[in-house]
Amino acid sequence: MRSIINKLDRAALFRTRLAEAMEQTGTSRAALARATGVDRSTVTQLLSEADARMPGGHLVAACAETLSVSTDWLLGLSDRPEASADLLTATLTEAERATSADDQIFAWHQEAAGYKIRHVPATLPDMLKTRAVMEWEYAGTINRSPGQAIAVAEARLDWMRASESDYEIALPLHEIRSFAEGTGYYADLPAGVRREQIDWILSVHDQLYPTLRLFLYDAARVYSAPITIFGPKLAAIYLGRYYVAFRDRDRVRALTRHFDWLVREASHTARDLNPVLSDLRDRIA
Repeated sequence: MRSIINKLDRAALFRTRLAEAMEQTGTSRAALARATGVDRSTVTQLLSEADARMPGGHLVAACAETLSVSTDWLLGLSDRPEASADLLTATLTEAERATSADDQIFAWHQEAAGYKIRHVPATLPDMLKTRAVMEWEYAGTINRSPGQAIAVAEARLDWMRASESDYEIALPLHEIRSFAEGTGYYADLPAGVRREQIDWILSVHDQLYPTLRLFLYDAARVYSAPITIFGPKLAAIYLGRYYVAFRDRDRVRALTRHFDWLVREASHTARDLNPVLSDLRDRIA
């Protein structure tokens, strides 16, 4: 049977968990105040050890909604921070090359605005592909034309340029080598298109760094399935026809740690990307 917590202890636990949730989501006092419709001084009071009072139910609920945690967890009634709806099993979302899938992905990007987005692509990142590569890649698809794919990729790149989100991309070194050499998946892609593509990646990376950071890892040492982690709220694993999306905090944190491991183990960091890609580009016959 759960023991009853007295008012002072519950207020102290609420302060601790509120501060923890703010730190985990990168939410400042000013941002929490704006989102919950109170003054910044009210948020300061909520976090003050000198104030033992509990806030009203409406404010507790607003804080929980803003920070994507449950009110029960903030109040010490549960040891799980996720909202009850987020404790459900992972959801499957269409990932076929169709407009509906693009709309869902873009909605996830917008939801994560202001947070760091971490991405391991299945091939080269769509938003960094040139028009020529997109036309080659999507020419044989049924559900989406090359023009639609190009429009979606350009819209996502424009969004990234305008948003306050940091974007980290981890790419297997063998993928970019295979592209430059025109082998495997890229066997029939013309050399001129490959040179232009590498030049475009270098140009965009130089323009947007450090907001955009691209890392190359050695898949012989470390491995990752294609994933995207949208801040602290959502992570999606790409299966081919579907995305498996997780919203519970434990799984999102685990996938975040996995991505950060890829970055730590990267053979080439964002700072030394230029000479690596330039060398591959110069080798294209």
